Amino acid sequence: QVQLVESGGGLVQAGGSLRLSCAASGRTYTTYSMGWFRQAPGKEREFVAAIRWGGSSTYYADSVKGRFTISRDNAKSTVYLQMNSLKPEDTAVYYCAARTLPGINTSSSGYNYWGQGTQVTVSS
Repeated sequence: QVQLVESGGGLVQAGGSLRLSCAASGRTYTTYSMGWFRQAPGKEREFVAAIRWGGSSTYYADSVKGRFTISRDNAKSTVYLQMNSLKPEDTAVYYCAARTLPGINTSSSGYNYWGQGTQVTVSS
């Protein structure tokens, strides 16, 4: 089992920044990659970004490329999502997820473990 706890969400004005953190515990050695997803009210959960746990490969949704950066600190078993130039359409609950199978997956069905989510609200 892998436990994930997100933090760092909040209310920010458009154009502002937030940094989300996802602390992993348990059998983290089984984790191949980590991802961030988000879900706005009335919408499906969508992929935001992913990173390989043991390497530097990163992947982003087109909607956040150039504005968001995913990174990890293996020593702290923590993954981060730095969000800059935030827009009202970025408002959602953001979830951290862990994948134990090889490869990067942009579908939520490809991840085994999920955090509880953290709310991000961007005001216009």
